[in-house]
Amino acid sequence: MFKKIVLSIATAIISAGSVAHAAGVKSQTVEYGATEKFEGYLVAPAGKKGPLPAILVIHNWMGLTTETKKQADRLAALGYVVFAADIYGKGQRPKDGTEAGQFATKYKTDRKLFRERLNLGLARLLEEKNVNKDKVAAAGYCFGGTGAIELARSGAAIVGVVSFHGGLDSPTPTDGQNIKAKILAHHGAIDPYVAEKDVAAFENEMKTYKVDYQLIKYSGTVHSFTEKAAGDDITKGAAYNEASDRRSFAATQNFLKEIF
Repeated sequence: MFKKIVLSIATAIISAGSVAHAAGVKSQTVEYGATEKFEGYLVAPAGKKGPLPAILVIHNWMGLTTETKKQADRLAALGYVVFAADIYGKGQRPKDGTEAGQFATKYKTDRKLFRERLNLGLARLLEEKNVNKDKVAAAGYCFGGTGAIELARSGAAIVGVVSFHGGLDSPTPTDGQNIKAKILAHHGAIDPYVAEKDVAAFENEMKTYKVDYQLIKYSGTVHSFTEKAAGDDITKGAAYNEASDRRSFAATQNFLKEIF
């Protein structure tokens, strides 16, 4: 089991004030953590009083970038408090794909550390007074999709997980017994970065421990299908797919309504 993380008593709000968005949400950059500092992104519906259901968002391998913040805004516009966690640490941002691979590998090969960082972000989200602590989910993209499932495997008290084009390996299958959440995994049917054996291992883990899960495979779709920055050339193995993005988000909305 992951070791308990002790949060700093005082969590600093970095921004001078909330930033209002056209979508009707407001956001803040939030510093959190005790000895090591992290910089997350908190966004909530403007003018909507709580307690509200909440979602922890986990970034892709490039770290907490504008791409992740846009996804957080998109979810908050549905009426949820959203906190995009910072797994890498304040100021730790990959400069390119090569460096991003190194950053991500550090956590994928040390799931204990990964889970500690994930739970630290979850604890920060739960500090928010307008959050309904009984209605909290996690959602992640690519590296973050792996993270969302790892958070559930850690035994975190969350009710749902959404993984968008995340890794589906099952390095320690018995960890499935710790999962309390329902799981929705969106997967590109021809994603070259997720091996068929990993998909099978994920499903076996879910079935063995009777986890309430859904695995949706999108035809003609590769990795990173929700990210416009990935371009549209599927021969590269990672590409945006408008239809799969739209369909996965619609399915996610239905899933969130169900669990909340």
